[in-house]
Amino acid sequence: MPNPYRPNSKPPGRDWQDRSSVRMPDPNIVAVDPRFRQYMIPNAQIERIHTGARWSEGPVWFGDMRCLIWSDIPDDRMLRWDAQTGRTSVFRQAAGFPNGNTRDREGRLITCEQDNRRVTRTEHDGRVVVLIDQFDGKRLNSPNDVVVRSDGSIWFSDPGYGISNAYEGHATEFKLPRCVYRIDVKSGPAKVVNDAFARPNGLCFSPDEKLLYISDTAVGDDPANPATITVVQVDEAGRLSNPRVVHDFKDHKPGFGDGMRIDRDGNLWVATGWAGEGFDGVHVFAPDGVLIGQILLPEVCGNLCFGGDKLSRLFMAASTSLYVVTLHAQGISPC
Repeated sequence: MPNPYRPNSKPPGRDWQDRSSVRMPDPNIVAVDPRFRQYMIPNAQIERIHTGARWSEGPVWFGDMRCLIWSDIPDDRMLRWDAQTGRTSVFRQAAGFPNGNTRDREGRLITCEQDNRRVTRTEHDGRVVVLIDQFDGKRLNSPNDVVVRSDGSIWFSDPGYGISNAYEGHATEFKLPRCVYRIDVKSGPAKVVNDAFARPNGLCFSPDEKLLYISDTAVGDDPANPATITVVQVDEAGRLSNPRVVHDFKDHKPGFGDGMRIDRDGNLWVATGWAGEGFDGVHVFAPDGVLIGQILLPEVCGNLCFGGDKLSRLFMAASTSLYVVTLHAQGISPC
C-alpha cells in the first residue's frame, strides 16, 4: 500500500545488502511534519546489520560493552551484535522464549521470558534471578515488555502472547487478567497498576517519568479491537491516573504500534507494523501527539531502542532483521 500520510509517494526499491543502491537522503526517512527535519541527517542511511532471525524483539543497548542484545522469540534465543566488529553471535540459547528487555539502574539485564512466564534479572556474574513468575498465587500469563523507573521499580506488561499459541511459547489457559504491573524491588511485592487494556503491550516513560505510554495491540486478535497508544499520569507513589489516547491507528487497521522509546525532547518513537508498505517501520510523534516522521522498513517492526556512543543510533528489531539509523535525536539511558 502507498504511504498513508503521503499517498502519492513511494520510496524506490533498494538492495539491503548494498548501501550504494539508495541515493541520499534516504527516501525511507520521511518528514511528515517540518519539525522532524531537525532530527534527520542527510547522509545517514537506514542499514540492515543482521538478518536471519525468526521474529526479532526487545533490543537493549549495552554501552559499557558496546553491543546490542535482542530477542529472537520463536528460536528461543537472545542475540548479541558487537558494534566494534559488526558481528552477531548467540548471547543465550534456551532463553525462555524471551521478548522485551531493558537494563536496571545498576546496568543489569531485565528480561520478559514468555514461555517461562516470568521476569528475570541477569546479574553481573551471569546468574539469572527470577523477579516475578506469579501474582496472587497464579502463574503470570507471559510478560511482554518492560521498563525501569529511576526509583528502581520495574514495570512490565502481560498480554499473554506466549500462551496464546505454541509459536512464541506454548498454548495454555489464562489464569490472570491482562495487566500492567509494577515491581517495587525495595519492598518486594508487585502491584497491578492498570487492568483496562485488552492487550497491554509496549511501555515507555516520558523524560521526567510523570507520564507512562502504553500501547494496546488487541487489534491483532480482531479488527474491532483497539489499536491505540494511551498516555497516563504517574505520581511519585507509582499510581496511574487520567488516561488519554495519544494516537488511534483505527484508520490503518490491522496496523498498530508495538514497542516504544522516548527521546530527550519528549518525542515518542513507536515500532509499527501489519499494515504493509508505507506504514511498517517506525512512527514518530511529537509531545503534542502529532505524527511528525516515519522510518519505513520492508518488514514489520516489533520494538526499538536508542544506542551507540551518543545514544543517537536508533536500533529497530523488525521481523527477521535488525536495522539501525543515526539521527540527531538522542535517547535516554538506560534504554
